[in-house]
Amino acid sequence: MSRDSRHLESVLHRDIPLTRDMGLKVLDWHDQQLRLHLPLEANVNHKSTMFGGSLYCGAVLAGWGWLHLRLHEEGIEGGHIVIQEGHITYPLPVTMDAIAICQAPSAVVWKKFLAMYQRYGRARLALHSRIVNADSDEDAVRFTGQYVLHR
Repeated sequence: MSRDSRHLESVLHRDIPLTRDMGLKVLDWHDQQLRLHLPLEANVNHKSTMFGGSLYCGAVLAGWGWLHLRLHEEGIEGGHIVIQEGHITYPLPVTMDAIAICQAPSAVVWKKFLAMYQRYGRARLALHSRIVNADSDEDAVRFTGQYVLHR
């Protein structure tokens, strides 16, 4: 696990205590892609699949963590990241441990976001995350979140 991954995991476990109870782990941060691990055992529902609320949290946290790490790379510290809005679909059940993945938006979108933040002290960014069963690359969850960064 990289230093950035360890840092993010400690921030999540300290600032969002629910992540400890969920058993959430940061797998890796590589090429502007964040991957989180969600264990089934800590998030199981009455149907022996992963609880929808845990999946929603995992998807939101993948975007939040992505933005936290990317801002750190840019040298932007002290801003507050909040989720403003989210849309989720659950095309497949999660029947085992899951991986939440968030990838970078386009370079144009990222540059516009940074420019807005630097100019106004507040900016919005739509991030897409997905969750897959640990043995598959097929989307079990698709999430789009509107994140706000403010001073």
